[in-house]
Amino acid sequence: MKNGRLAVVFFVNIIKLLSVHSASGDFPNFPTKDDYGIVIGTNSNPVDDDITDNGPAAPLKMTHLRVRSEIALRYARTAVVSNVYNPSKRPQEATFYVLLPDTAFISGFTMTLGKETYKAYVKEKEVAKQIYKDAVAQGVSAAHVATKARDSNHFTIKFNLEGRSNATYRLTYEELLVRRNGVYNHAINLLPGALVPKMDVVVHIKESQKISVLRVPELRTGNEIDATENDAQYANAVIKRGYNEREATITFTPDLKEQKRLAEIYAKKSKQSSDPESFNIGYDSTEDVNENVGLLGQFVVQYDVDQPKNGEILVNDGYFVHFFAPSSLPPLSKHAVFVLDTSGSMGGSKILQLITAMKAILSDLNPSDYFNIIEFNSYITVHNLNEVDKQRDNLHKNSLVPPAVASPENIAAAKTIISKLRPGGGTNIFSALDMAMNLIQNEGNQTEVANDTISEGGVNNTDIKENKLEPIIIFLTDGEPTEGETDGDRIISYLSEKNGGAKRAPLYSLAFGDDADRAFLRKLSLRNEGFMRHIYEAADAALQLHHFYRQVSSPLLADVKFLYPRRQIREGSVSRSQFRTINDGSEVAVVGRIAEHVNEITPQVRGLRGDGDGRRKLYEINPKVPVTRDKDDHLPLERLWAYLTIKQLLDKRDAGDDSHGDSISSEESPEQKALAIALQYSFVTALTSLVVVRLNKTDIVDPVNVETVDDPGFLRYKSSAASSPLVKKIYTGFASGGSLSVASSDGPVLYAQSTRRFNTATGYGGYNARYPASEDSNQNWGLPITYEEKYHLKGFNWTSSLYGEDTDTLVFEVNGTEVVLKLTEDINPPKMEGGDVECVNSTPLTAEAVAGVAESAGSVCVYISRCSAARDITVDDYRNSYCIVNNGYAGICCPRSEVDK
Repeated sequence: MKNGRLAVVFFVNIIKLLSVHSASGDFPNFPTKDDYGIVIGTNSNPVDDDITDNGPAAPLKMTHLRVRSEIALRYARTAVVSNVYNPSKRPQEATFYVLLPDTAFISGFTMTLGKETYKAYVKEKEVAKQIYKDAVAQGVSAAHVATKARDSNHFTIKFNLEGRSNATYRLTYEELLVRRNGVYNHAINLLPGALVPKMDVVVHIKESQKISVLRVPELRTGNEIDATENDAQYANAVIKRGYNEREATITFTPDLKEQKRLAEIYAKKSKQSSDPESFNIGYDSTEDVNENVGLLGQFVVQYDVDQPKNGEILVNDGYFVHFFAPSSLPPLSKHAVFVLDTSGSMGGSKILQLITAMKAILSDLNPSDYFNIIEFNSYITVHNLNEVDKQRDNLHKNSLVPPAVASPENIAAAKTIISKLRPGGGTNIFSALDMAMNLIQNEGNQTEVANDTISEGGVNNTDIKENKLEPIIIFLTDGEPTEGETDGDRIISYLSEKNGGAKRAPLYSLAFGDDADRAFLRKLSLRNEGFMRHIYEAADAALQLHHFYRQVSSPLLADVKFLYPRRQIREGSVSRSQFRTINDGSEVAVVGRIAEHVNEITPQVRGLRGDGDGRRKLYEINPKVPVTRDKDDHLPLERLWAYLTIKQLLDKRDAGDDSHGDSISSEESPEQKALAIALQYSFVTALTSLVVVRLNKTDIVDPVNVETVDDPGFLRYKSSAASSPLVKKIYTGFASGGSLSVASSDGPVLYAQSTRRFNTATGYGGYNARYPASEDSNQNWGLPITYEEKYHLKGFNWTSSLYGEDTDTLVFEVNGTEVVLKLTEDINPPKMEGGDVECVNSTPLTAEAVAGVAESAGSVCVYISRCSAARDITVDDYRNSYCIVNNGYAGICCPRSEVDK
């Protein structure tokens, strides 16, 4: 038979379809025309000579679609595994496609075609292109993809699948979840294109703090704004919480009937969206609903954790992450300048949606806020609320209108002005933003904060004066500069230089529709401490605008700096550590690497907060965190550091700030630093691409198997180096006042972890210690056995603070005397010879105390795992009620009714 394979190497380019930016450093990559369409696969195989069946080929069958997500400390690693079978004798073209979150980096791809396995490697983009060009000459084909969805990237690969054979692929991607409006959103796009006999999604969450919010909204089209607590929940998602309340497993297993129902709902929602650009996952409004089976939509898990008042710092293997989400603070009063495009292109539904959104936004202003409204087209109009009923005049840049306080009367007047907006004319972006900055810098009804108030030298309360307003510019446009100054680089340079000093204002750009110059707006915002958002031209555009405003409308802290002593941190390793503002419902994460021979890091967080009366005062915390050099391969701090560092380096590159003199080719340039890290950690970014090769017999890679997704280690964070046999320790905690204590609900404690698996000292601490598998999960998530499992002490969390790693005992002191009690691995716990006996004085306790327990509860001395009532006690409770079973085993005075319950 003639069964030629013309190409064994091919290049896969990730399609960046639509992009948005978020406050935590997320970035869009604006693709070239080629980037939108390149999807590569092997050339079609020639038809075998001995096949004579001329009938229609049986369609390909997707037999499995399985998704597994492991979320640890907001960092999500997701694997999509699928299998397709070709029942026909003839080869057929098959397509695998996965819709990824815009914030995600692909980190791995492996595919098995029949008996051959292909693996992807990450290469610098130009190197990958050259490999691709060489492969094209040997018969590799390309195709285009039309599917779109908001805030997404599309991974697609086409290939030829031989008759009566299977193709199985596994794609993994990683992302740091962003906290928006008080919750983290983890979205998984499901678009198999057909009903799948075996489909399941499992999301496992393991956090350092109690999971305080956990919900799964109804499946979405992928083109809706974030769900809220008021939206309907998806009844068929199974949520199981771990016993320690820091772990949860969410399972979604739709059968064929449920898949069909969801596909029909999806199609109807898509039609109702009236989205002119068809930003729906694979949906064509001209098709019948029944032809859209298998397009289920977006499965979303939303959660939040208890946010320690003063943040949380975790350390592992020389890396640290500093999470900070301030709460319970009054919002700072702000001066908001709304710069609104009313050029001719804003006609039709756009202007109506802008009016609707602005009315809602004005209603959200706080009574202590001030605001201006600038309307721009060919001319600039600064609206004066006192002249709302007068004929409008175009006020040029020297006509400064003082800001209006957000009183009910002024808000009503502003809504009247907004309702009269009409489109027409060109787009004079430069003059509009120049005017906005004039209004910010000339506002005369606020007092100032002294220059360099927040500095490494410290802050005195006398430096802080009253009633400063936090400036913010909200800029919306649907086009590019067409009037006045039209050169984008000159506009950015001038405005960025002008927007300086104590009144420097974050500039948030809203790109309305596809015609807005998003690359220009992104760069403009990044240079001015803001970010760009894409507002999609769809039926819910007004909701999108309002949803965005809510994310930036309540600054709680201003001029925030995270300061890390230089001797404690590796030079150049700390991510972004200065923030103009931190808003309510958001979170910032700072990551870095710890210097050698450092046993403790002592960062400082400084900023300005409000006092509720329009005044500002110093905000400062000084945590202290112990450091260990041991390593936990399951804790993703190293990859989190790499991910966030790449994101922020690419932000810096895209901002185009050459003030440091780093050329693009320099090894010290943001682009080259980001490239080096991306190659080291195998992340597919704007600078890298996948090169997929067919593996030869010497390559050691197991074929992809859809049945192994629940095997231990499937999504384990693997180290490039051999595991250390040393004891591994993880320290975590939250700042309290001027210090940081490692803590749990029971008080300050410490966790340690070993290769056996851990030694702890709280009911809270190290990663694996905190997150053993739930008793009802029937999975261990690839983690080694815990001491709780080893000694059958699941649920007895208090024992972790007493566990002696080296001796397999519980160790504690009573009245200055050390008590050491043995633990047993035997499933049958030790018992007193002759049966259970009443508690006696066998430890350094007073006879009266022991007798009191026994008399009041009718208690007997049993091994701790036999006592159900001992699960929820504290360490102090145990010190007062412990006893010794047989030859030194850990016992407890237990009520008879609770024994072996």
